[in-house]
Amino acid sequence: MERTFAIIKPDAVERNIVGKVLEKIEAAGFRIVGMKKIQLSKKEAEGFYYVHSERPFFGDLCSFMSRSPVVVLALERENAIAKWREVMGATNPANADAGTIRKEFGLSIEENTVHGSDSPESAAFEIPYFFSQLELL
Repeated sequence: MERTFAIIKPDAVERNIVGKVLEKIEAAGFRIVGMKKIQLSKKEAEGFYYVHSERPFFGDLCSFMSRSPVVVLALERENAIAKWREVMGATNPANADAGTIRKEFGLSIEENTVHGSDSPESAAFEIPYFFSQLELL
């Protein structure tokens, strides 16, 4: 079994659609092995998104991710990383396939409802950024 990391972003939490996103996650065969609702500080968001620190959108991204609570998740299933990328859809909801989370719930390329690890290396950084081993069941 493979694990991946997901965030239900502020735009989704603010619109009270966390349950709808979780339904899609479970319907896709994921087992939720860790989940918590947290409020990121801007500094925590900057640490999490450090790989984008030189990108022009970095400041806006960190402000967005720290503006209100998020739900962080550790997910497990066969081929979890690739499957989660498929279930999320393209970064820009306008380009996402029908039936994906971002197509259904995303508002814009910035407010696109969910985040997901893009590689095993990313998942290996992202999961322990938010979860201790004791929290992964």
